[in-house]
Amino acid sequence: MRENDRKIITVGVTGASGAVLAQKMLMLSDSDARIERVHLVVTETGLRLFAEELQITSGNSDQLVQRLVGRPSKKIAVISNKDVGASIASGSYAVDAMAVIPCSVGTLAKIAAGTCDDLLARSADVMLKEGRRLVLCVRDTPFSRIHLENMLRAQQAGAVIMPAIPSFYHAPKTIDDLVTQYVCRVLSQMDLPQEAMFRWTGSATAKEAKA
Repeated sequence: MRENDRKIITVGVTGASGAVLAQKMLMLSDSDARIERVHLVVTETGLRLFAEELQITSGNSDQLVQRLVGRPSKKIAVISNKDVGASIASGSYAVDAMAVIPCSVGTLAKIAAGTCDDLLARSADVMLKEGRRLVLCVRDTPFSRIHLENMLRAQQAGAVIMPAIPSFYHAPKTIDDLVTQYVCRVLSQMDLPQEAMFRWTGSATAKEAKA
């Protein structure tokens, strides 16, 4: 945490399907007063994902953020995935939490193996070696044994494995309801609980039975 108690986070985006998850993550983070800075790292396939699933092309960094969030943002800073000398590549730079959303199984493999050949993988490696919160929103199905073993290795190293699996107990009416609930739970794992998150308080049927 900073002296002003506001957090610095990193959001990594890969080419796994689920661009809308990354978009919602950025929207909620940008409007969260507890967050001071969001470092956004998008892989080359992540940029392709935005174009194919959201029809959002990158342009320059400011244009990308504005197209994703729907407005200019002073908080979200895009860093090239090739910039392995960026601040977030060093453990001496204090990042409170990082989420890779969506996280491809290829990126998962890099993180599990400690292969730091780009900024996203290196930033995730830094989070693990410094004992900071890293949430991997793995987006693939079905999982092979290789995927499962890589998830286990990453989890044993300190990562939170949080596959992009929707919940239905909050009676979602739209895709946005599903997306928002999932992303809220990701942010909660980063110690940033959201008011928009539905919280289960028990079954109505069970409450009636007790009464």
